[in-house]
Amino acid sequence: MLGARVVSAELRRADVCASFGADGAAVAAGALELLAGARIVSLRRHGKQIAIVGDDGRTLVVHLGMTGQVLVNAGTVTHGHAVWRLERGGEGFEMTFRDPRRFGGLWTFPSFAAARERLWAGLGPDALELKAETLREACAGTVRAVKAVLLDQGVTAGVGNIYADESLFRAGIRPTRRGRLVKGDELERLAAAVRGVLAEAIEAGGSTLRDYADADGRRGRAQEGHAVYGRGGEACVRCGGALRQGVVGQRTTVWCATCQK
Repeated sequence: MLGARVVSAELRRADVCASFGADGAAVAAGALELLAGARIVSLRRHGKQIAIVGDDGRTLVVHLGMTGQVLVNAGTVTHGHAVWRLERGGEGFEMTFRDPRRFGGLWTFPSFAAARERLWAGLGPDALELKAETLREACAGTVRAVKAVLLDQGVTAGVGNIYADESLFRAGIRPTRRGRLVKGDELERLAAAVRGVLAEAIEAGGSTLRDYADADGRRGRAQEGHAVYGRGGEACVRCGGALRQGVVGQRTTVWCATCQK
């Protein structure tokens, strides 16, 4: 996308997009709000959100949610809620935002600063840069389960249910433990586990459990290495014991009662 010009933009389902003007008030999303006429000069990401920034400052933020996809040259697809036609180096291509269950969405702003202030100001540091001190501050005194702390995007942005389970297993910490009881070296291990698990998952193209695919329609492979997520009742890859499954922070959770203290 970098350097490409947005030739045209079409919003096919209005309720997947929220647009805001220079005064912060909501406006109707049209082709201009969706970057028509702009040249893409930068791509930013924080947590699970992607910001596409045009040469005039206009910014489009994409959040994939559970079932969202951004596809390139996908042709006619079901649930294709927005379509852009772009040109780069004399060649044209099409980009489609698809989201069957509409848990994701689009947001448009007149500037990246406005997008950052409205959407990203309440997010914690990006999970790929998570430090133990951030977890120490979030866990101090809290009776919330440590998994609930990890899932709180205000603590760290980018950890979802899959990678919370995987990170806690790698760090040897039971997800049901109260945050205030996770201390010292455990916080160092957990922060390192989050960074490592996410980096490895990205390298593997993400986890495809149902319909996740990259922009070229390729499935991810990270699920092939899941140690606990989705494996309740199966054998632990470390000790061989049966993995337990329950609900923590309103999310299905799997852990090993032996390996996670």
